Amino acid sequence: MHLRIIALSILAATLSASAQQPPAPLKADSILILKKDHLLELLSAGKVIRTYKVALGSGGLAPKERQGDARTPEGHYVIDNRNAASHYHKALHVSYPNADDRKRAARLGVAPGGDIMIHGLPNGQGLIGSAHRIYDWTLGCVAVTDQEIDEIWTLVPTGTPIEIRP
Repeated sequence: MHLRIIALSILAATLSASAQQPPAPLKADSILILKKDHLLELLSAGKVIRTYKVALGSGGLAPKERQGDARTPEGHYVIDNRNAASHYHKALHVSYPNADDRKRAARLGVAPGGDIMIHGLPNGQGLIGSAHRIYDWTLGCVAVTDQEIDEIWTLVPTGTPIEIRP
């Protein structure tokens, strides 16, 4: 009888402990950036699981056309690389330029540029926090706070599709 009570107590304690643990965070299966709204959304199965306010390229909200224009591109890309030792805390590389971007740049007779990232704040400046969003300051990247890029880093696997809209 005592063994049965002990076994039931252990089972009840195990079930209670597992019920109290928060659910594991969902991994994002896509990213949507809405430039006009300065928002980055992580989605899983079509539902928004996280939203972040962002700073964009200092060249304005028009789509990126050429290297050095400091604009954030628009289009469909993927997260194709990760840099844990970035000059901007951590960075997820966006596969810009895509084929359409290269064609447009060729028509204009210019280089399309590259090195577009979703990243944190410049190393040593993390205390700025959300105040970095007061104005668009990047060279075409999408910037979030260091704490936000840490979270995004864990939720976004390499290969995740990303759409950047006007």
